[in-house]
Amino acid sequence: MRAEWISPFLEAQAAELNAAENTLLAYGRDLKDAAGWLAARGTDFDAASRADLEAYLIALEADGMARATRARRLSSLRQLYRFAYEEGWRTDNPALQITGPGRERRLPKTLSMEEVDRLLSSAETHGRSAGDRLRNHCLMQLLYATGMRVSELVSLPVSAARGDPHLLLIKGKGGKERMVPLSPPARAALAAWLAHRDAEEARAKAEKGQPPARFLFPSRGKSGHLTRIRFFTLIKDIAVDAHVSPEQVTPHTLRHAFATHLLQNGADLRAIQTLLGHADIATTEIYTHVLDARLKALVLDNHPLAKP
Repeated sequence: MRAEWISPFLEAQAAELNAAENTLLAYGRDLKDAAGWLAARGTDFDAASRADLEAYLIALEADGMARATRARRLSSLRQLYRFAYEEGWRTDNPALQITGPGRERRLPKTLSMEEVDRLLSSAETHGRSAGDRLRNHCLMQLLYATGMRVSELVSLPVSAARGDPHLLLIKGKGGKERMVPLSPPARAALAAWLAHRDAEEARAKAEKGQPPARFLFPSRGKSGHLTRIRFFTLIKDIAVDAHVSPEQVTPHTLRHAFATHLLQNGADLRAIQTLLGHADIATTEIYTHVLDARLKALVLDNHPLAKP
C-alpha cells in the first residue's frame, strides 16, 4: 500500500514550496480519499493506472461532487505523481494526461460602493468595547483598502504596521511578498487600533508579565491571532447591523469589491493582478466579465433604442 507516499509529499510541499497550512490540509484530505478508493479496489498509488484514476474521478462525479472539488482532486493526484516521478518511485505520471472537469467561470459576487460604505460605518460602531470597535473598524478598512485574502489579513505581523506605513507588506500564497498601498482612512483606522493595542499590551505586561504578541490582531487561541472563522462570523454580524444581506457578505466578497471598484474607476488589470497577488492574470481577468455585465445592463437600461 502506497498511502505512505502522502506524508513525505506533504513535507516536501511545506519545505520546498512553502505551501500554506490550508493547502497542505486540502492535499492530505484529497489524497487520503483517493488512497482509500484505490485500496477498496485492490490497488494503490504505486500500481494505479490512468484508467484507475479516471474511474475514481467518474465515481466522484456519480456521487454528485462539485466540479471545482473534482478538479482539485485531480490536481492533487498530479502533484503527488510528479513528486513520485522525481523521487524515482514511479517511471510515469498516470494523472498527467487526464482531462479534468475544469473550473466553472462564475462571476464573483460583489458589493456596491454604497453597501461597502455602510459596512465600514457599521464596523466603526460594532463591538462590546471601545477596543473591539477599533479592531473591527481596522479589519474592515484594511480588507477593503488592500483586497487581502482573509488568511493574509488575520495573520499580519504587528511589525508590518509600525511607522504609519503608506504601503503594507503582505506575505501571500507560497510565501510570495507584495506591497499594497494604504488609503488615508485605512491608515487612520490602523493607527487608532495600534495605539489601543499597544496600550493594552503594556498594561498586560506590567500587571501579568505577558510577553508582546507577534500579530496585529492577537488572540489567545492556538494560532496566536484572530482566526478566519471568527472573522467570518464577525463580518456577518457587521452586515446585519449595516442592513446589508449577510448572505452577500464574506471576507472574499470584500476582496472582489476591491478589485471590481478599482476596475470600474479605470485601474489597469495588470495593476489589479499585482495588488491581489494573483500568479496568473487569467485569474484576474474574471473581473472584466463583472464589468462587461454592468456595461451591458447600463446600455440596455439607458440606450433609447434598447427600450420597447
